[in-house]
Amino acid sequence: MAWLDILYHPLWAVSTALLALVVRTQRRGSWDPQACTVQLKGKTAIVTGANTGIGKFIALDFARRGARVILACRSESRGTAALEEIRKKTGNSDVHLHLVDLLSLDSVREFAERILKEEKALHILVNNAGVSGLPRQITKDGFEASFATNHLGPFLLTNLLLDLLKRSAPARIVTLSSVNHKRGKVDFSHFHGENLSYHMDEVYNHTKLHNIICTNELARRLQGTGVTANSVHPGIVTTEVMRHYHFMIRFLFNLIGFFFFKSSEEGAVSTIYCAVAQETEGITGKYFDSDCSMVLPAPLARDAALAVKDFEICERLTSKL
Repeated sequence: MAWLDILYHPLWAVSTALLALVVRTQRRGSWDPQACTVQLKGKTAIVTGANTGIGKFIALDFARRGARVILACRSESRGTAALEEIRKKTGNSDVHLHLVDLLSLDSVREFAERILKEEKALHILVNNAGVSGLPRQITKDGFEASFATNHLGPFLLTNLLLDLLKRSAPARIVTLSSVNHKRGKVDFSHFHGENLSYHMDEVYNHTKLHNIICTNELARRLQGTGVTANSVHPGIVTTEVMRHYHFMIRFLFNLIGFFFFKSSEEGAVSTIYCAVAQETEGITGKYFDSDCSMVLPAPLARDAALAVKDFEICERLTSKL
């Protein structure tokens, strides 16, 4: 009974509110996008998964800076809603919606073909779209669904747009990974859905490790082209990435997240930093933490020989036979 008295005491409520306020304040990094004066007038940017969450706030920031922004989304209805919201909030009418399903390599190729046909330049590519908690599913291309959506689809998209990025240099590629990559493993049979455990976020962790490995190798191959490639951890963010998990897991995640996790707007900051900040100009092949600091990824992500092998395997898997 004494514990219940403590919980019902007004001091408990005040202390909890103060703690929540302190934690929420400390979630913000030292770099503030609103204080960054960089303008993107005359620049073109593509953001995948831009209809919600982190991706929408990234696209919103680019549009505010005057960029021509292409929202690469799977859902036409949700993409259209995001498009109208971004245009209204920024007054930038040069924001457009193109549909793409990263789960399907054919869809990725069709999207890239349209971009190459319609766009004269591409200065920023943000590989933001991702999923977690998907049940086991093999795509028509023969790949595990999470690996296709989180890695192989973005990998193919990036490579199909490389020549356009090079012609538009200086240009930047930013791929959203996760600190969870440190719990990931590299097993190339995973691409086809073999030897995988679907406990919690294990599959997601593997895909995020591949993101960093291949981004680092891409950066090495792009040296001297004026195109940079970096990966970022957005932080632990309350987004729809958890939508495939059980209701109770999502409920607890969002409940705890209200006090301790970042909002989607806060989670977009590290990506925006890599994509537009003057401080990151010319930096390539690096991994940035959610506070915009440059940090070392897991040892596997720094293995140069593994990176070459991973990249070459992904090239073969995504090549059109």
